[in-house]
Amino acid sequence: MAGGSWLPGVVVVVVGSFMALLNSSSVNVAISRIQGEFGGTATQVQWISTAYTLTLGIVVPTSSWLSERFGARRVYVVALQIFALGSVLCGLASSLNTLILFRVVQALGGGLLPVLAQSMIYRMVPRDRIGSAMGVYGLGIILGPAIGPTLGGWLVQDISWRLIFYVNVPIAVLATAGVLSLLPSFAGGPRRRFDIPGFVFIASALACLLIASSDGADPSYGWTSYTVLMLGAGGVLCLAVFVVIELSVEEPLLDIRIFGGWVFSNSVALSALLQVGLFAGSFYVPLFLQQGQGLNALQAGLTLLVPALVTTAIMPLSGRLYDLIGARWPGAVGTLLVGVSAYMMHALSPQTMREPIILASCIRNAGVGLALIPVTTAGIASVSAAKVGQASAINNLVGRVASALGLALLGSVLTGHQWQQLNDAGAMLPAVSPGFPQLNDIAARGQGAIVGLYSAVQNQGFSGGLDDLFLLTAGLCAIGVLVALLLPSGSPRGRAAAARPQPGSGADARAATPDVAA
Repeated sequence: MAGGSWLPGVVVVVVGSFMALLNSSSVNVAISRIQGEFGGTATQVQWISTAYTLTLGIVVPTSSWLSERFGARRVYVVALQIFALGSVLCGLASSLNTLILFRVVQALGGGLLPVLAQSMIYRMVPRDRIGSAMGVYGLGIILGPAIGPTLGGWLVQDISWRLIFYVNVPIAVLATAGVLSLLPSFAGGPRRRFDIPGFVFIASALACLLIASSDGADPSYGWTSYTVLMLGAGGVLCLAVFVVIELSVEEPLLDIRIFGGWVFSNSVALSALLQVGLFAGSFYVPLFLQQGQGLNALQAGLTLLVPALVTTAIMPLSGRLYDLIGARWPGAVGTLLVGVSAYMMHALSPQTMREPIILASCIRNAGVGLALIPVTTAGIASVSAAKVGQASAINNLVGRVASALGLALLGSVLTGHQWQQLNDAGAMLPAVSPGFPQLNDIAARGQGAIVGLYSAVQNQGFSGGLDDLFLLTAGLCAIGVLVALLLPSGSPRGRAAAARPQPGSGADARAATPDVAA
């Protein structure tokens, strides 16, 4: 598509990706309300999110093969319909188990949408405008998690958690109409055989690793439990077998040879780190506002509305910056801002005012918005056009898995520190026994004083755990800045022109000169 004619097509695919990511972040806000209606333990309710993430890990590796076999536009439309169907079923769920099952159906479509969207954008937008196009696409990627808590909080607080799912249906209908009317019918690639052994081992590896991360973050299991260790070992073993299979077959499910390119490998690692930073903030900050400061879901969501607007302003600019100067400096500066934001949040306490939280969240969203699209675009643009679908699938897969594992590890840091704080605080309380005057004092003040004291200690422990969590995130971002400085800089168009042989020299001169010996 020449000129600006690619813009309507990009906007259409943004709608579908935005819908899937918006729903994922909205569901997090509704977890406690769903638990109140259906019952179940915290671990059982967590499977509402875990089942969705597991299914994504299984579906995403198939996206490139499905796109080549049936055509990207056709598969995208089918994915939209599956996601809408799963959303309706989730809204109608009558028990926790049926809701978890219908979340699996929802993820069968939702896992394909962002991957196919990226692939189609790279196929319909000129390479010298790909940064601008990905900046528009990035709005859906970032805005979904950013405004999801606000929308979800309003629906949960004032109407019903079921509307979080029903709202997807009109969006899916509009996106389907737009895709069918505005997007070209992308030709499929060569019909390669489906790599069944590769699929079995990558699906098994991801299932083991994601379940291990979920159980490891659960205090009733812990990272050193037999179950978690066996799942982790099984996941690593299956992943190793998958790599061997993909390097030995002629038609791999995922062509992991593209990791041989430094730019792509660097991009995948850094974008995964940025997504961990994004989801850590979008998950734990609303949690702190509700559990640590006593806000309701709507108030917590509104607190994060201004940072969402910052994302809206930054994201299109970041794509344009990539077209002008490449990925190095947007990636480095953006990652630095995420680290600065995490460091600012490492001093949170129940007494922290909302203004510093909003400021730190704005800085985090600005950093992710500035860095994520240039970093991702640089990686996928570094592979050949024939490998774009594979690169997009790998990038999304690594990002999703890294986010799930990262949140689980950070959650363990939070839980461990929280329990340590509670134990330390309990040790400092005065020891009492029958007949001591402290008991008379507590009885005189009533049970409310005891409950208030326990709540204060618990909130302090929760805040201390968050402080450690954000400090760890800041350290990871410092490493990410160094990685970002190794990305290519300069205009992609300028680099492409410099890479072409100049007339009268080198390979061009040899090609233009007749072979005298002949």
